[in-house]
Amino acid sequence: MKLLFLGDLVGRAGRTAVIEALPGLVADHGLDFVIVNGENSASGFGITEQILQDVLDAGADVVTTGNHIWDQRETLVYIERQDRLLRPLNFPPGTPGRGVNLYTARNGARVLVANVMGRVFMESLDDPFAAIDRALNDCPLGVVVDAIVVDVHAEATSEKQAMGHFLDGRASLVVGTHTHVPTADHQILPGGTAYLSDAGMCGDYDSVLGMEKDEPLQRFLRKVPGSRFTPALGEATICGVAVETDDATGLATVVAPVRIGGRLEPVLPPFWSSAGR
Repeated sequence: MKLLFLGDLVGRAGRTAVIEALPGLVADHGLDFVIVNGENSASGFGITEQILQDVLDAGADVVTTGNHIWDQRETLVYIERQDRLLRPLNFPPGTPGRGVNLYTARNGARVLVANVMGRVFMESLDDPFAAIDRALNDCPLGVVVDAIVVDVHAEATSEKQAMGHFLDGRASLVVGTHTHVPTADHQILPGGTAYLSDAGMCGDYDSVLGMEKDEPLQRFLRKVPGSRFTPALGEATICGVAVETDDATGLATVVAPVRIGGRLEPVLPPFWSSAGR
């Protein structure tokens, strides 16, 4: 199965680039399942229901989030009826929405997607390791489901790497989000799980983490906020990771970064075909 995961959409530049490119990527490369982290897609803070629907209509199968999930207050209401929007699984019981769900891929495969949030240098939620352990125990890879993807929305690479090793052999892909900078450590762990510390962002890289440079610079220089952060509007780079899995086990067979457009060096996975199936 061919999986694509795209990192945090940041503002209009990021979401427009993904919405325009995704239909062609799905068709040209025969992608079976696409996951997009959308938590910064609404002016850099949260996601509206209309933006969610636009991303889904473009070809995303699931949209994950993170610490900005509630920045758009409407999300507290619409998340209950949108089962393809995930918030971190380790929010306390009773929080609206869901952090894990089972979906059907284009090829008919069963794909479990889970979203957890780290606790190092971030808001302290429930234990993400215990939360994801319970979720995966209920749906073992290669038995109940054909693929499992876990979005680890976390600040510390150590926490993300620990999660990768904790889930090695139990998930198809463990991928980090949140820091908006793509890492170069894509690999298949010893147990067969594909791993990447951070998928990077889909946004304008002539920026500070997708935001116009002036305000972040002034805050570092003067330690005084001047105005709201606003997303940069230059040409976006689409960043993410592609994985192919073994149909029998659900474990990864190959993994590679994806970078399209904008300022970063372009990279397409060498195992992507030039035409759909």
